Amino acid sequence: MSRQPRKPVWSLRSQLLTGILLPVIACIALNMWWSYRASLQALHTAYDRTLLASAKTIGEQLDVQGYDEQARIHALVPYSALEAFEADTRTRLYYRVSSLDGQVISGFDDLPFWRGSIPAQPPYAALVDFYDSTYRDQPVRIAVLLQPVASHQGRSMAVIQVAETLQLRHNLAWQLLTETLWQNAALLALLALTIMVVVQRITRSVREVGHAIGQRPRHDFHPLQRDTVPRELQPWVDGINRAIERLRDLLSHQKRFVRDASHQLRTPLAVLKVQVQSARQGDMPAATALQEIEATVDRATLLANQMLSLAKVEQLRQQPQSDKLTAWDAIVREVALDLAPLIADKLLDFELQADTSIPLAAHEWMLRELVRNLLHNAIRHAPIGSALLVTLTLSPDCRHANLHIIDQGPGLSEELLQRLYQPFSAGSTSTGSGLGLAICLEIVQALHGSLELHNRHQGQRIVGLQAVACLPVATPHSAPGLCPSVTTQ
Repeated sequence: MSRQPRKPVWSLRSQLLTGILLPVIACIALNMWWSYRASLQALHTAYDRTLLASAKTIGEQLDVQGYDEQARIHALVPYSALEAFEADTRTRLYYRVSSLDGQVISGFDDLPFWRGSIPAQPPYAALVDFYDSTYRDQPVRIAVLLQPVASHQGRSMAVIQVAETLQLRHNLAWQLLTETLWQNAALLALLALTIMVVVQRITRSVREVGHAIGQRPRHDFHPLQRDTVPRELQPWVDGINRAIERLRDLLSHQKRFVRDASHQLRTPLAVLKVQVQSARQGDMPAATALQEIEATVDRATLLANQMLSLAKVEQLRQQPQSDKLTAWDAIVREVALDLAPLIADKLLDFELQADTSIPLAAHEWMLRELVRNLLHNAIRHAPIGSALLVTLTLSPDCRHANLHIIDQGPGLSEELLQRLYQPFSAGSTSTGSGLGLAICLEIVQALHGSLELHNRHQGQRIVGLQAVACLPVATPHSAPGLCPSVTTQ
């Protein structure tokens, strides 16, 4: 199976530079384009005044004979009169003097006649219009002046057009744009350098934390100091501390499991070896030796299974909480049915009260193991022919479910109650390994519940034991947390 190529991971510096500089570059480009348009507009405003002055100079050189339609306009405009208005050798001026009907009077007759209209509010105190066009394959700016012409011999209206090439205007606008571009480039370089320096200083805390973690001894699981890092990085340090805490707990559980396994399994194996040697030497009858070997193997098997169960509880605790709901009442009935032969063997008066459907957000194996251990302990310690009561009820607020297992056994001594949930603290090593209640406690803690065992008294006399497992019910209004204390029945 081919592995997909991993996507490159960008550094914080690269991400910040890209995330800041790209929008800045886009803004600068937009500003440059806007500045170029504004500069060109300003140059048009400045040079349009020169075009208007050229048109007025031509208008002063006109003469007319006749009136209205019979008027004949004469222009005495040598081209040298316009050279004073040319800004440099790269700028050329063209003009055309026409009548209102478009008939050429003077100038360049191939200059297209004006077909526009005078603005309602012209920019100058004259009948003038400005527009852009193309003349002789060059972009030009044209000023149109409607010039009244009057003399003692006649009166008429002339249309004066003066066109100027735009190369000088574009060159000046580009020069302004270039100067602004260099300024913005220098500003952009300074901004990039500032970002790199600031990012280097900001990420110093991250590098220091990484260096501190890398230099730690292998078995150092102390939490990191969160007060020495910036406030924005403190959630990150808190997450690392939580991961360190989980790793410490997992390693501690693993060490405890290995230590307990090596210590507890050594004894039954040593006993088993002695029993086998005694059977070989004929120190006891074969049937008795096999019976003792079988009992030792059963205890070792029970111990191994319970230690594996304890390890599995820790493994399930580390997994994310499942959204699947499990009916606790159904689990209780199934476990009671599985243990029915043991109940019948001891002639117990067994009663199960679990009429309410109780859904729990818990792993089915954990619930089954919890009920099996508690019920098996009650059956083992209950006297022959006594009563055994199992009830499963909801709390008044319907947020918790309580499993009560009540027997009529001898109860627990005060000394055993002090170390009841400690591993390998069985009341009788011949009938148990001392891991059952430890497994139950681990399960209810993993499910945010509680487990309590009470001696039942009648006066000063102990008449049995009551085990109560309380777990939160999976309802929209329930919240994980320890269950309230329960009273002894």
